[in-house]
Amino acid sequence: MIRAIIVDDEPKSRDVLKTLLERFCTEVEIAGMAGSVAEAEAIIQQVNPDLIFLDIEMPGGNGLKLLESGKTGAADVVFVTSYAHYAIPALRLSAVDYLLKPVEVEELRNAVARVAEKRNSAAGGNIDVLRDNLSNAPAMQKLAIPGIQDVRFIRTSDILRIEADSNYSFIITTSGERIHSSKTLGDFEELLSGVPNFCRVHKTHLVNIDCVVKLIKSDGGYLQMKDGSQVEISRRRKAEVLQILGLS
Repeated sequence: MIRAIIVDDEPKSRDVLKTLLERFCTEVEIAGMAGSVAEAEAIIQQVNPDLIFLDIEMPGGNGLKLLESGKTGAADVVFVTSYAHYAIPALRLSAVDYLLKPVEVEELRNAVARVAEKRNSAAGGNIDVLRDNLSNAPAMQKLAIPGIQDVRFIRTSDILRIEADSNYSFIITTSGERIHSSKTLGDFEELLSGVPNFCRVHKTHLVNIDCVVKLIKSDGGYLQMKDGSQVEISRRRKAEVLQILGLS
């Protein structure tokens, strides 16, 4: 069982989420509910939950402040919010889930399943990574890279390029490391949508523009990267790439 608490200043929202969990996520045990950050801190100390469903915008204390305080213990956090703009890039990069109100059953089930999978794989570190991402500029944020056996955390600034491998991907770092990931290139494009300087230049490649050293104009166009590799620019993406490089 996953012991969970719900933190939301709106009683109706708490009750709705509790009902959905009890009906559709029977692997979750509701160990407590709180209407404020202060109440949440007390309940966390009492029940030591595995999972916290946390609202962000609350009177008397922002939910992000609870997270940054370090008083969430070892619990995973799923944000439940009405505000789609709230730190979404940081949340995605950290592989921490979030739900938009009104909560949809399928989204809730998927979030609980991902939390259960992370806990079963003993892939810790998500909360520390999220706190780090919330306090750092995008270039210093970390990306969670799920592999076949583990989850790696690397800074976005250390990614040179990401290469498609059918339904998987290879992440090539500035140090020359080649990491095989179970996520697709499209997944990483979405994850990095809030981070400047990452650009999809081809159906098989996403690159860190900061790591481009040369534009080669022959044969339709290539980017030469810091490691000497060359990445083809697709015809339909050429105008966008040139604009990002400041050449149009």
